[in-house]
Amino acid sequence: MWAGGRLEFHHALRVGDEITRESRIADVRGKSGRSGSLVFVNVRHEIADARGLAISEEHDIVYRDYPAPGAPAAEPRPAPADAAFSREIAPDPVLLFRYSALTFNGHRIHYDRSYVTEVEGYPGLVVHGPLIATLLLDLLRREMPRARVRRFEFRAVRPLFDIHRFTVCGRPDGDRQVRLWAHDHEGFLAMEAVAQLP
Repeated sequence: MWAGGRLEFHHALRVGDEITRESRIADVRGKSGRSGSLVFVNVRHEIADARGLAISEEHDIVYRDYPAPGAPAAEPRPAPADAAFSREIAPDPVLLFRYSALTFNGHRIHYDRSYVTEVEGYPGLVVHGPLIATLLLDLLRREMPRARVRRFEFRAVRPLFDIHRFTVCGRPDGDRQVRLWAHDHEGFLAMEAVAQLP
């Protein structure tokens, strides 16, 4: 599962520039949690052009066993209720399939309903964590079109599924920061994020 990530924008890339990406595993840690054994992997990507490092990205991936029957689920947290702006999203199999294709993500939980419900035990197709993060940044772009993002970090809190609509929300938090979050159809927090502006 993609549990979270951080992006830092050092300078803008331009269309037509030749770029390179270097990726490495920065850290691997094992833990035990309520749902069993977990392995946390931190992957770092650096994207550069002729002017040097343009984008640093880290993402956190969690590997876990299938949950044991009757394993306790994490207690859901209510989402903040003070959004300055929001947008409702209706995820559907076409959106999830297209995002999987765009990101070269072949995991069946995003497009194979029988697999995700019968093998993984989820109630529907899982909305990609990075797709939710992308929709949060898109909300910021729609609401504050002149804002430039210097740093963006996000953390997945609760999964979202294609069987229900969800909402992306945000509010300015001072002059140089915007708090963003997504909540499910019941108002529970699904993702939290912060965008820092220059």
